[in-house]
Order: sequence, then C-alpha cells, then structure tokens
Amino acid sequence: MPDFSPLNAPAPIVTSRGTVARFLPLVLFVAVAVGLAAIFRDSLSFESFAQHREELLAYRDAHYGAAVAVFVLSYIVIVTFSLPGASIATLSGGFLFGVFPGVFFNVAGATIGASCLFLAARWGLGAWLAAKMDTGSGRLKRLKDGIDENQWSMLFLIRLLPIVPFFVANLLPAFVGVPLYRFVVSTGLGIVPGTLVFTSVGAGLGSVFERGETPNLGVIFEPQVLFPILGLAALSALPMLYKRFKRTEEVTK
Repeated sequence: MPDFSPLNAPAPIVTSRGTVARFLPLVLFVAVAVGLAAIFRDSLSFESFAQHREELLAYRDAHYGAAVAVFVLSYIVIVTFSLPGASIATLSGGFLFGVFPGVFFNVAGATIGASCLFLAARWGLGAWLAAKMDTGSGRLKRLKDGIDENQWSMLFLIRLLPIVPFFVANLLPAFVGVPLYRFVVSTGLGIVPGTLVFTSVGAGLGSVFERGETPNLGVIFEPQVLFPILGLAALSALPMLYKRFKRTEEVTK
C-alpha cells in the first residue's frame, strides 16, 4: 500500500503559471512607474515648480483643504512609484504650507507612499525572498537572522543616515520580511529630522526665487545639521551594539 505520510509526500510542483502569477504584480507595478516617470518627467523639476509657483499659491489660498489633499496624494504617488521629484515635493510642502504644518503633510505623504511601495514589493517578491532566506543557509541566512534580531535599530538607521537612498530603505525591509507596523512606525519617526530640514528650506524659497537662485539641498550635510542626525543614528544603534557586546562577553567567559 502506498505510503502517503508527510515525510514521503511528493514535493510540490512549481508551475510556470505560478511563477508568472507571483511576478506579474511586480512587473505591472514597474511598468506603471516607468510610464508615470516618462509622463511627468518635466513636471517634477525645480524649474517647473518655480515657473508655476504663483498659480500654486493662488490655488492654496482659494482652496486650502483641496490643496492639502492634492499635495499629500501627489506625494504618495511620487514615493509609491519612486518617481523623480521627492525632494521637490518636500520643498513644495514647506513653500506652500510653511514649516508647520508643512512638515506633517510631508511626513504623512512620504510614510503612506513608502508603505505602499513596501507592500507592493512584499506582494510581488518580498515574501518569496524572505521565505527563501528563512529556509536557506550560509551568508544569506546569517544576514536575515542578523536583521531579524536587530530590526528596530536597523530600520531607524537606514532612515536616519542620509547616505541610504529613500527607495532602497523602502524596498530592503520588504525583502527580508519586516512586519508592516514596524516599517510604518520606523518610517514615520525616522524621516522626521531630514524632512524637517528640507521643509524649512522650502519655507524660505520665496527669497530664493526673488534672487533667481536654486535652494541648497546639501544643507543636510552641513555640520550643524548632520551631527545631530548622526547622534540620533548612534542612539538607534546602541541596542544592537549592546547585544553584540553581551554576546562577546558570554563567549569569552
């Protein structure tokens, strides 16, 4: 009589249809992103923003609530599809709404957009990659285990350090199986310092436009701005460093 016990069950057959179904959402997502980038390539530039600033201010003054909704929705789309223009959107938030509440609108749009991209990556490929890492061995498995053990620290570090591109910080957590709530919390809090800096730059764009200049987006790398952000990054890394110290101490005993 055939043995149908779990140990002797036949391995599942991965069909080409299953492979296509898994990758299809990701392919469609990338196609939409490329299409939007081509359509709005010239619109999401500083030159276009400067050219239409008076119309934007007039619309804000006439329809403040609608202006907020359109701005946040536009920011969400830009971040979700990783379109060029996220920095311009952040400057626009400060220019149109001031440092406060502009920073809140910027953080809301960026966090929601980042979460949408995170979910799209997870549904398209992230869950499959995370499962592969969990069941695998060697360097990838050690990398996954290390991230799992220090998720909060790693998530805040990639948000606070200005050397990590924003879209990379949105995709990487999805590929290693980070829970959604941790991603949302670390994103919403972690981007506040950098967003506050760029929003304040945007709030001062009026005088920049009058002088016919462009804003200094490198301000985030100036010592008075960079050092406090690096200090926050160091605080985020403390739990990870403490765990490593305790592990080393136990091994040497």
